[in-house]
Amino acid sequence: MKRDYYEILGVTKSASADEIKKAYRKVAMQFHPDRNPGDKAAEEKFKEAAEAYEVLSDTDKRSKYDRFGHQAFGPGTGGFSGSGNMEDIFSHFGDIFGDDMFGSFFGGGRRGGAGATRARGQRGSNLRIKMKLTYEEIAKGVTKNVKVKKHVLCTTCSGSGAKDKSSIQNCGTCGGSGQVKRVTNTFLGQMQTVTTCPTCNGEGSTITSKCGVCKGEGRVYGEETIAIDIPAGVQEGMQLSMGGKGNAGERGGAPGDLIIQIEEEPHPELVRDGLNVAYDLHISFPDAAFGTTVEVPTIDGRAKIKIPAGTQSGKIFRLKAKGFPEVQGYGRGDQLVYVNVWTPQHLDSDEKAALEKLNNSENFKPRPDKNNKSFFERVKEAFN
Repeated sequence: MKRDYYEILGVTKSASADEIKKAYRKVAMQFHPDRNPGDKAAEEKFKEAAEAYEVLSDTDKRSKYDRFGHQAFGPGTGGFSGSGNMEDIFSHFGDIFGDDMFGSFFGGGRRGGAGATRARGQRGSNLRIKMKLTYEEIAKGVTKNVKVKKHVLCTTCSGSGAKDKSSIQNCGTCGGSGQVKRVTNTFLGQMQTVTTCPTCNGEGSTITSKCGVCKGEGRVYGEETIAIDIPAGVQEGMQLSMGGKGNAGERGGAPGDLIIQIEEEPHPELVRDGLNVAYDLHISFPDAAFGTTVEVPTIDGRAKIKIPAGTQSGKIFRLKAKGFPEVQGYGRGDQLVYVNVWTPQHLDSDEKAALEKLNNSENFKPRPDKNNKSFFERVKEAFN
C-alpha cells in the first residue's frame, strides 16, 4: 500500500507550496543517490519523495489527491508522470536542486561515474483528450478503446534516430559521459561543477547518419489504439492520467502521459447532483388523490414506486443507493423523485362543471398540516 504523500514529505495537509518545496528538497537531499551509493532503500525513498512532490506541488493534482487519495490517478499511475528512473526524476525537478548542485557537492558521481545511466533523447509531450460518457457508463465503469493520433516510436530505427548502429558514436566533447566538468578557483579553493554536455544534450552520443524515415527524431506521426479503463463514479471535469501513453520522446526519450478529461453526456430524463440523481415525476390530480404505482427511470434501469393517497405536489421520494458510486469507494448516492401534481390547463364544459361542484366541498379546501414540512425544508432534508 502506498504511503501518504504528506507523510512522505513530513508536512501537514495545510502546508503551503513553499513549505512543500522545502520539505521535498530536505528529503531528496537526505536520500539522494550520491549520498547513499548502492543503497537501494534510499533510492526507493528518493523516488517516493519525487512522486509525492509532483502531486502535492501541482494544484490540480493536490486537490484530487486530497479528495480521493491515491485512487484519484487510477491504478498504477500514482499521479507521477515520470518513468521512475533517476534521470527522469532529475530532469523533472532540476529547478529544485539546480543543474550543478549535486555535481558541485559530490563530484558529479550521479552522471559522470563509470557505468552511470545517461538520459536518452527528449521526453515526449503530454496529450489531452476529452471523453464523453453516458450516465450508465459512469455508474458501472467502462473500458473504451480510443484511437489517438500522436508521435509514435519509429520502428525502422527503434527510436534511436540513426540510420544503423554504426551511425551512432560517442560524443567528442564529453567522451560519452553526457557531462562536462569544470573546475573554478574560489576563495575557498577549487570547486568542481558538472553541467550537461552542450553538444549531445547529455545523451553521450551523436548521430553521424540519420534514419531516412524519421529524419533523426526517432519517432514518426502515427496512430495508436489505447484501451482506457474508466472507474465507476467519475464526474464532469475530472481528469485521469495514463503514464507513458502520450507522445513518444525524441531519440528514445521517455514518452509523455495521456490526460483524459471526463465529460458527461446529458441524460434525457435524469439530472446529476454530486452522487445523487434527481427526477421530476408528473402525476395527475386523481392519481395524487387516490394513490397509484408508477415506474420511474434510474441509471440502473426502471424501478416501481408507490404513490400514497393524498400525496401533495412537492413531495420528495428517496430511492436508496440508486445514485452514482464514489470513485474507488464503497458509498453510493440516492435517487430523489420530485412529485409534481399536474394541473389541467384546458377543460371542457363538463369538466369545469364537475370541478366547480367539487370546489365547494370541504375536502377540497386547502388545510395544510402544521407538521408538514415546507418545500425548502424538504429539499434541504433530501440533500443531507
